[in-house]
This record gives sequence, C-alpha cells and structure tokens, in this order.
Amino acid sequence: VQLVESGGGAVQAGGSMILSCAASGRTFSIYGLGWFRQAPGKEREFVAAISWYDGNTYYADSVKGRFIISRDNAKNTVYLVMNSLNPEDTAGYYCAAQVNSRFSAAALTMEGGYDSWGQGTQVTVSS
Repeated sequence: VQLVESGGGAVQAGGSMILSCAASGRTFSIYGLGWFRQAPGKEREFVAAISWYDGNTYYADSVKGRFIISRDNAKNTVYLVMNSLNPEDTAGYYCAAQVNSRFSAAALTMEGGYDSWGQGTQVTVSS
C-alpha cells in the first residue's frame, strides 16, 4: 500500500486545516489508517486512527475534541480535520496504514501497529 499525504501548510493559532491521505495499491488489505506527528527534537506520536471497516475512531488526548478523523472508502482516502490549532500542533504529520491485522484496536494507536507510511506533510501553527 502506498500513501500520499496532502493539505499541510501554515496557519495561525485558532485556525483550522484539513489533511488528506490517499491510499493506492493493495487497498483491500487495509485494516486501519492512522495519523502520527513528529515535532523537531521529539519522538513521533500518535494523533488519530480509524478502523477501515467499522469506522471506529481513536484519538490522542491532546487532540480529542479538536481533531476529527474520517474516511472515504470509495476514494481510499482518510481525512484529518484539525480545529483550534495551536503552536504545539506544529509538526510533520504522517499517514500510516495497517495491512497486517494485529487483532487489537489498541494497535491502531501505536507506531508498531502499522506497516506502510507516507512521506509526511508539514503543519506549522504560528501564534
């Protein structure tokens, strides 16, 4: 599975942004898609994930209530709507796909639960 992110850029604090991640290849094998982010000097962290078949969603506490993850199965695309952005949300955002089931919803919140990664898109929030 190949993943291509789009929609990053610069925004002022309090603003909104939508990221997209288009999957191609063996998309029938996707169990879940997730978003992770990595700020300079920090480790990559989980942001949000969605189960491909039942649509269950999972969020990091830091974005719960502000970010919304959704999917369009027909387009093999997952979206991340980011509202009320603040400078702490500045990071490279990466899309990931789970194509080998881990048989655990918790795996969708962990880097190790994913098999394919996109190249990332930068989000910069200014104060």
